[in-house]
Amino acid sequence: MRVVPLTLSVRPDTASAVDTVREAVYFSRMSLGQGRRAAGLGVVLVLATALPALAAGVQARFELPSASTMPFPTDLFTVDDPSHNTGVRVSLPKPDCRVRPSDCADIDVLNTLDGFNLQPRVSIPFSGAIDVATVNSSDVFFLSLGDTLGGRGGQVIGINQVVWDPATFTLHAESDELLDQHTRYALIITNGIRDTAGKPVGPSPFRQALNFGGAKDARIKAYRKSVLAAIEASGVNPDNVVSASVFTTQSATAGLEKIRDRIKAMTPAPATFLLGPGGSRTVFPLLSSSGLITITFNQQTSTTGPLNPTDVPTLALLAQPGVGRIAFGKFSSPDWETAGKIIPAIGTRTGVPAVQGTNEIYFNLVLPGGPKPPGGWPVAIFGHGFGDNKNNSPFAVAATMANHHIATIAINVVGHGFGNASTLTVTSSNASLTFSAGGRGIDQDGNTTIDSTEGSSAAPPNGIVGNRDGLRQTVADLMQLVRVIQAGMDVDGDGVNDLDPNRIYYFGQSFGGIYGTKFIAVEPAVRAGVPNVPGGAIIEIARLSPIFRPLVAFALFFRTPQLHNRGTILISQPPGFLPLFEESIPLRDDPAIVNPAPGAMAIQEVIDNTEWVSQSGNPVAYAPHLRKIPLDGVPTRPFIIQSAKGDQTVPNPTASAIVRAGDAHDRWTLLRYDLVRLARLLAPSNPHTFLTNIGNPVVADLAIAAQHQIGFFFASDGAVTIDPDTAAGPFFEVPISQDQIPLMEDLNF
Repeated sequence: MRVVPLTLSVRPDTASAVDTVREAVYFSRMSLGQGRRAAGLGVVLVLATALPALAAGVQARFELPSASTMPFPTDLFTVDDPSHNTGVRVSLPKPDCRVRPSDCADIDVLNTLDGFNLQPRVSIPFSGAIDVATVNSSDVFFLSLGDTLGGRGGQVIGINQVVWDPATFTLHAESDELLDQHTRYALIITNGIRDTAGKPVGPSPFRQALNFGGAKDARIKAYRKSVLAAIEASGVNPDNVVSASVFTTQSATAGLEKIRDRIKAMTPAPATFLLGPGGSRTVFPLLSSSGLITITFNQQTSTTGPLNPTDVPTLALLAQPGVGRIAFGKFSSPDWETAGKIIPAIGTRTGVPAVQGTNEIYFNLVLPGGPKPPGGWPVAIFGHGFGDNKNNSPFAVAATMANHHIATIAINVVGHGFGNASTLTVTSSNASLTFSAGGRGIDQDGNTTIDSTEGSSAAPPNGIVGNRDGLRQTVADLMQLVRVIQAGMDVDGDGVNDLDPNRIYYFGQSFGGIYGTKFIAVEPAVRAGVPNVPGGAIIEIARLSPIFRPLVAFALFFRTPQLHNRGTILISQPPGFLPLFEESIPLRDDPAIVNPAPGAMAIQEVIDNTEWVSQSGNPVAYAPHLRKIPLDGVPTRPFIIQSAKGDQTVPNPTASAIVRAGDAHDRWTLLRYDLVRLARLLAPSNPHTFLTNIGNPVVADLAIAAQHQIGFFFASDGAVTIDPDTAAGPFFEVPISQDQIPLMEDLNF
């Protein structure tokens, strides 16, 4: 990264509007060359006449109005919208929706966004083949032109993950860093790129298009001026610039910030612990005259069949001394999602999020034993993982928190905990009590079953939204939980607060680390936080993880037209087959891919658009606001990020993306699971659940050690970060060593 002083003022409202929003959470986008890139822009038809070539060699293409013959993204594909922070809204053209209905559905979502992807996949077309080995960050780079809300620019960011498409002579690459939200950028391409004969690529179509005098449209003229101003601001000799574009990135955090402000302005009703029959209190000692409390989770997994009983791991509460009681309660929380599981788009500057309804949020609270502090117990909110629920993993960590005199509280994520008819049966002192478990799953597809995550993602035609808004709703529920704790949580009914409203912390595993990163970034009342094994974007996790990759494959298979490009294979599990695909995307810092698989370019567009739509729910987009760029009204708080080398569920490159975006390598604790596997041959192959794996004697000590790092951190109010196995220990690095940082860009499995 370098910084170029900006001496020119380029006003946001002088550029035409083109904002594409490439990130959502479940796999869709329109195909290169047949969707956004094939269609013309009505406002620039005056420039559609082909421009004569002034050079004999390969040239960078810049021919309006087609996006396939000019650099993308570009603000030419936006419209003015003063309701947004950026002043624009994305306006992509559609292909033939009778032929490509999946692409059209995706574009409908993309066109609600106020800017382009924060991690854009740029496309730069040429008239012929280039020498890809000459492409580098000196000759293709981004220049920040400043925040649309008034921040200064000047930052220069290079490229990474280069792909050359020989079929269309198009260069694709991603930004080397996460771009700032609601910020205008220039994409600069120079003649340092050579063709296959070693000659500099020519600029003639680009320069003619920019200086063409026939355009009468004010927006086109303004865009031309903004591009020329950006080239001047870049410091590059204009004669060396062969192509350029100006585009505006989307707002990522505005929606949750607005929801937070509305929550803070409300006065919540107090939580209740009277969930039992006849309004009886649901608070129980861990140990009674009959021994250890037992809890059965009666899961509603079907709308027609009986409940499915499963044991809750209460034995885990004896893993460390300190637990006193278990309490079950609920509180009311505004529901910001529609029945289709989306949060309606609003203006990121002037819009006001609308409450769609009210959710009853059930929680489990594990309280320490012994004398309660005068202000109540410090409390750590724990966020469970994807497919899990509040009746499982929170029990694996609560004993260690209690050992540090900290209470643990947990809720279900949107779409988790099975159906709302699920119950808990608690047996204590030879008496049993059954009450609602507060499941948040639904039969979303109408097949009578309720899966462990059903209802966490958006329904068609908004499938590209994926679980973006389910994650944001979960963060909103956690912010409401904070308000309820602040208002006073009386477990016993004696009129005295049992939790300290001034000492609220957060830690979460996997999915809990993902939505937890966003929660920590936007909620000022959380004093310290620890996301465990987080990663982003969700689509990157899904395509790189051998566990989740089949989900991407089926999403590509069920698109119209289908996009899986490696056929299908037979499998024994339903539905009896598995689609295969090859996306041909290199990992960071890997050599460019110059011969992508047939069909890979369309898949890359789907992946890019999915990421683009997902940015407001992507923890990577919130990571800069943990410390580097705090959001307005949110103080910088201490945090730790815990990861394991070789994680197969949330692969290491996706964890590194969060750390890099947050400039947080000094806060990164790494479990060297490669060394664990060498030293302990019976250790599980996948370290993803190392924090909660207290039931496996081969690695239980590592789980407890990592939990104690969190316990000491919270007990010290974020002041003390210990090495879980001490400085002399072989397995944990606190912080990650310099030699391991680049290795975390690889999968390591």
